[in-house]
Amino acid sequence: MKMILAIVQDKDANRLANRLIDENVRATKLSSTGGFLKAGNATFIIGIDDERVDEVLKIIEETSKARKTYVQSPITLDLSLDGLASYPIEVEVGGATVFVLPIEKFLRF
Repeated sequence: MKMILAIVQDKDANRLANRLIDENVRATKLSSTGGFLKAGNATFIIGIDDERVDEVLKIIEETSKARKTYVQSPITLDLSLDGLASYPIEVEVGGATVFVLPIEKFLRF
């Protein structure tokens, strides 16, 4: 038995939840916030038999795609300091951060 913790961007959360339901995989979804961009995420907690771990990882990979977006730079790039406007920079967001942990005991009441 394994526990999979999957942190995905909000834009991918519904697609992942629907696929897990379609594949008869039970999951708990928690709202969370990323530290770097302070953007909304969803954390899925999944208890799964060892034989299905690869199947679930494939579902997560297929539904949680990385994409590029622009964010405002926290610092100004104007060396003269005449203008304090920040400039947009391109960053990659999305995808998934996944942890697979061994479980000693799994109970459902």
